[in-house]
Amino acid sequence: MREQEKPNPVDISQLREKLQSKSGSEYWRSLEQAADTPEFKTWVQHEFPNEPELWNRGTTRRDFLQLMGSMIALAGLAGCTRQPDEKIIPYVKQPEDLVPGRPLYFATSFAQNGFARGILVESHMGRPTKIEGNPAHPDSLGAADILTQSSVLDLYDPDRSKTTTDSGMVSTWTAFAAAAGRRLELQKFKEGEGLRVLTGTVVSPTLASQLQNVLKVFPKAKWIQYSAVNRDNAREGAIRFFGQDYAARYHVSLADVILTLDSDFINAGPGSMRYARDFADRRRARGGKIISGKMNRLYAVESSPTITGTSADHRLALASFRIEGFLMALASRLGVPVKADESNFSEEEKRWLNAVAKDLKSRKGRSLIVAGDSQSPAVHALAHALNRELGNAGKTVVYTDPIEPVSQDQTAAIRVLAADLAAGKVDDLFLLGVNPVYDAPRDLNFGEKMLRAGFRAHLGLYEDETARLCQWHVAAAHYLESWGDARAFDGTVGIIQPIIHPLYEGKTPIDVAAILEGRPGVSSYQIVKDYWKSQTTAGQNWDKNLHDGVIAATAFEEKNPSPAAAPNFKPSPRPADGAGVEVNFRPDPNIGTGETANNAWLQELPKAITRVTWDNIIAVSPKTAEKFGITKKDSDQIESAGRFAHSAIIRIEFDGRSIEGPAWIVPGHAEDSVTVYLGYGRTHSGHIANGIGYDAFALRASTAANFTTGAKVSRTGKYASVASTQDHGSMEDRHLIREATADDYAHHPEFAQHLVHDPKPNETLFKPGEHLKGENQWGMSIDLNTCIGCGACTIACQSENNIPVVGKKNVLNGREMHWIRVDRYFEGSDLDAPRIVHQPVPCMQCENAPCEPVCPVGATSHSDEGLNDMVYNRCVGTRYCANNCPYKVRRFNFYNFVDDAPSLKLMRNPDVTVRTRGVMEKCTYCVQRINLARIDAKKEDRPIRDGEIVTACQQTCPTQAINFGNIKDPSSAVARDKADSLNYGILTDLGTRPRTTYLARLRNPNPELESKAAEAAQHV
Repeated sequence: MREQEKPNPVDISQLREKLQSKSGSEYWRSLEQAADTPEFKTWVQHEFPNEPELWNRGTTRRDFLQLMGSMIALAGLAGCTRQPDEKIIPYVKQPEDLVPGRPLYFATSFAQNGFARGILVESHMGRPTKIEGNPAHPDSLGAADILTQSSVLDLYDPDRSKTTTDSGMVSTWTAFAAAAGRRLELQKFKEGEGLRVLTGTVVSPTLASQLQNVLKVFPKAKWIQYSAVNRDNAREGAIRFFGQDYAARYHVSLADVILTLDSDFINAGPGSMRYARDFADRRRARGGKIISGKMNRLYAVESSPTITGTSADHRLALASFRIEGFLMALASRLGVPVKADESNFSEEEKRWLNAVAKDLKSRKGRSLIVAGDSQSPAVHALAHALNRELGNAGKTVVYTDPIEPVSQDQTAAIRVLAADLAAGKVDDLFLLGVNPVYDAPRDLNFGEKMLRAGFRAHLGLYEDETARLCQWHVAAAHYLESWGDARAFDGTVGIIQPIIHPLYEGKTPIDVAAILEGRPGVSSYQIVKDYWKSQTTAGQNWDKNLHDGVIAATAFEEKNPSPAAAPNFKPSPRPADGAGVEVNFRPDPNIGTGETANNAWLQELPKAITRVTWDNIIAVSPKTAEKFGITKKDSDQIESAGRFAHSAIIRIEFDGRSIEGPAWIVPGHAEDSVTVYLGYGRTHSGHIANGIGYDAFALRASTAANFTTGAKVSRTGKYASVASTQDHGSMEDRHLIREATADDYAHHPEFAQHLVHDPKPNETLFKPGEHLKGENQWGMSIDLNTCIGCGACTIACQSENNIPVVGKKNVLNGREMHWIRVDRYFEGSDLDAPRIVHQPVPCMQCENAPCEPVCPVGATSHSDEGLNDMVYNRCVGTRYCANNCPYKVRRFNFYNFVDDAPSLKLMRNPDVTVRTRGVMEKCTYCVQRINLARIDAKKEDRPIRDGEIVTACQQTCPTQAINFGNIKDPSSAVARDKADSLNYGILTDLGTRPRTTYLARLRNPNPELESKAAEAAQHV
């Protein structure tokens, strides 16, 4: 086997000089594209991965003849794959509300990371198949993020725990209840002194009430809450400023100027989807004007790029430990009595401080400061002080009681539990839906100490790292199989109701808590129903609560508390100069802290900033990479070679612990800082997650859970292949992204039309009206001004259209199957601080589609309604259409990627064909939804109404950036978008006449910072 030849790496210093020498806007996806390396040119020239994987390691003449012979023999059989026979069983008596081909929708709630989102679950013949947002819920407003949508895959995961086990042997729930009951009887004599219950962050009022009842029965017992990512710092910051814990809630729609501090508030955390909608509503533009009257302005100060940072008008990269000093300096400028040390601030950072302070002062009562949960308590206390000083309290920011019924310092609580376990004070330990052996701070050695408890019982979806160290493991019910309740970011309670009977006899935390209460025979349904009937008047109307998915009048009352007599702004200890590198611990953008690590949809979804799949990387800035010699030719390298991205594996050491992972250069990352991502390195999660990535928890300590300084970074001499899609589907050197400032837009609304020459309607070989025969002509518009690049549209499309995953090996070969990709571009001449923009790219549904005339069997053809259809049964796999598609949006089934696990078959949408090997596929504008609307309209003898058809990507978008409809109807929303001056198509100079078009992106920069940046660029 030949060793793969290493290409020349990108020279960062030369690339920086090259970018600075260019004039005008420059968009680039990767360092290799910006440097225009030979490897990138090779990748573009060989974009279609025709070669068998065997060729990557060298092919003999015999191998070649064998491969060619088998390819010729099987060429005609590609479309003839026979699916295995399946038995079907008819209903003896069909339920009245089940109509074949007509789904039912049920309202429920999805609790994740300490808050809940309201959802609607689509059910076909009793099988949940798709998750949408609940329009009546104050957070989701009809949208759904990637975690929410992909949770339906977890329901059908073949690796889920399926039974109760006792010391690894199959047992029963009844046996567990009896064993637990005997232990609890013994605890009564000690008033529960040796009893501990560990849960995640509980936002269920019913479960919290149960556990508080347990503490009444066992007064000396302890209930501990611990989530790996929590709001401990936010809680401490509120206590420092107000004297007690409050949760901040934001009215983003009222804010003209927003400053975020290490906060991804429009993409992650409580209320993020609501905040994203409100933020986007202030940026929508049509007809030369901002619809809301005035566009908001967002400043982001953060260590590593986030989706919020990419949406900002100005972004400043600062190491996390420096953000506290930045806010101190800002607070001193705005009248808060604190001492600020600006000795280590650059001139650019001081300009930032002055400009932001001036802008905030000018918008008193209409500004907002948001601190991220990872930041120190001092930052949170200062954010409260500044919002109050600026007159924002009670307007753009309000306060409520904490979302969780019982607020705890979770890190301190898990530390005390570990100490009690070590001291032998714990006899009986119940772990409900948590995995502390994997995600607890490693300095606590939780797994080792847990073994000292005499009775250990674990409830979980998987037999994970914690379950294997417990005598009892109880299979948990998925939330779509469960009864429960949960609070949203504003306190609104949503009922969790089962959509399907438990597939594996799973149990809920409420069921286990009933045993602890001494009520083992009471069902979770009865417990939840009885609790709410006893609490509120609204709770009496049980059927309405289930139908709506929310309980009315349960949102928390807004408060505007006064500060404590002496607020505490004590700064955190500063690291000594030259004390090593900062390490940031962040949940993975897709799988969080590991709870969803076995979800293949999330693993294969490219991460928004890095476009990496199936792995976690160590993010470093270009300057930091240079500092450690990562990009030097004679050392370990970060480099691209054809389809394979080779990343240098680096070692991070801190306080006697170390991890190793692939380094990844991220333009815009803070200098002298690295970011490691949690959730990987699993050993007992399932066949998808086990063995992928490095375990960042191995470096995390209870004293520095969010970031730490003083780490040592070194090269290992090893490298790894990382599957990144950042250069896949490259359409380089075109005007793909078009953007301007809000002021330029006001003076030149038609700027987007002047960047490229579009053919006139009569400049075509086809008849101009040839594709306008049908009553309806479908088209789509995507507003880049409101798109945040979250990837929700990609997962929605995957779930709706039965799109399979292909695995890391095939992603490395450029064979991912997503029908919508979200391209990420860097813009600007500053390699260290570029702007970042996103562009979703589905099939363009071209009127003059280049794919159609080259298909030898007519598998791709044009409908009378303007759709570029795919007839799967005709496709013989020549891939000529993909070769002729300038947008790179067609996907080919190189293998039978569809997983035939029996449980996964239940998840598939019956309205969409399941494709097999040898078939080309792509976006269809959700033609199944079009057909359903057409049938309904025909039955009622009426035309299809505007807005009646909502594509999957449009329905799930948190910012409503997508419109779809009949472009032939001038009053339709999509037709109005296409008539707007911001509307443009990509690659229209090729004469393709795409039906999918874009609305150009607008920015609202501060003139003081914008002019300084332009001046600096001119003098480089």
